[in-house]
Amino acid sequence: MNNPINIPNIRIITVSGRIASGSTTLAKKLAEHLGWKSLEGGEIFWEQVRSKLNLSQTDTDKRPDMEDKLFDESLRQILTTGKNMVLETKLAGFFAKGFSDIFKILVICEDNANEDQTQIRIDRLVNREEINMQDAKKEVLERERNDIEKWRRLYAGDDKNWTYWDRQYYNIVINTFFHNPEESFNIVMEAIKKQEKS
Repeated sequence: MNNPINIPNIRIITVSGRIASGSTTLAKKLAEHLGWKSLEGGEIFWEQVRSKLNLSQTDTDKRPDMEDKLFDESLRQILTTGKNMVLETKLAGFFAKGFSDIFKILVICEDNANEDQTQIRIDRLVNREEINMQDAKKEVLERERNDIEKWRRLYAGDDKNWTYWDRQYYNIVINTFFHNPEESFNIVMEAIKKQEKS
């Protein structure tokens, strides 16, 4: 790993996105370039929870709320004290909304009409995880529905319009429908340079 690159006014970069939007690829590329620690918060935590409770990837609705609250506490602690870290997890940008020294990235895959390209995300998952189309559909559609229903209840007072991918929580939105991984990385780095000067 390179010596960490210090970015004035930014101590953490969060990367959030819907399943197979390209957030993990971008987070890893940023961490590698900056020499920062890469942390996939949700995956690390939920893997342990799923193993402990013998749940499948899509069983968000069967996960006790206490597990989410434990994750929230861990995430808030990281956001409060962390430095030189790229944190990739769905709720990172939402929870970091009050921190001015955290650069928050949202990754989407939407067409010109702002319609989510679900099938592209499913195809990406098939190729990335080497799973069949049916399992990928279940992962993207069912898991995402369970996640958002749970989080609306826990964090948004059951507001049916709330999503963690609401643009208001982020410094920049990267659309991987139009940009490949290299282009996405370059757009983010340009935005970070502008942030440094402001």
